Amino acid sequence: MNEPHDWDKVLGLYARLERNEAIEPNADVHALCRRVARDVAISDDDAERALLTTQGTETLVREMRRRIFEGSRRLSRAFAESDRRKKSGDVAGAREVLEGVLAVEIVPLYRQHATTMLDYVDDPED
Repeated sequence: MNEPHDWDKVLGLYARLERNEAIEPNADVHALCRRVARDVAISDDDAERALLTTQGTETLVREMRRRIFEGSRRLSRAFAESDRRKKSGDVAGAREVLEGVLAVEIVPLYRQHATTMLDYVDDPED
C-alpha cells in the first residue's frame, strides 16, 4: 500500500475535475495514478491504457475516487452495523455484515480492515 496522502492527492484531482478544471496529465500525475490504481485494485494494464489520453486519465481518476469513496462508506456502515449487532448479542449477524462487505469489496486495504473486524467479532466483550 502506498501512503494515505496519495489517496488524498487523487481526491484533489477529482475535486478539480468536479470544478470543470483540467488536470495536466504530466509525469507526476501519471506516477500518482499508477500508484493509487494498484491500491484500489485497478490492473497495471488498465491504468496504462487509461493514461494514454487526457480523457482516459480523467476517467481513471474518477474510478479511483469512486472505489475509495464507496469502499470507505461501505466499510464504515458495516463496522457500525456489525458492532451494533455484536453488542445486542447477534454475533452471527455481526459476522454476516462483514462477510457481505468481503463478498463485494475489491480494495485490498478495505478488505484487510473488514477481515480484522471479523476477528474482533469473535472476541468476547470486555
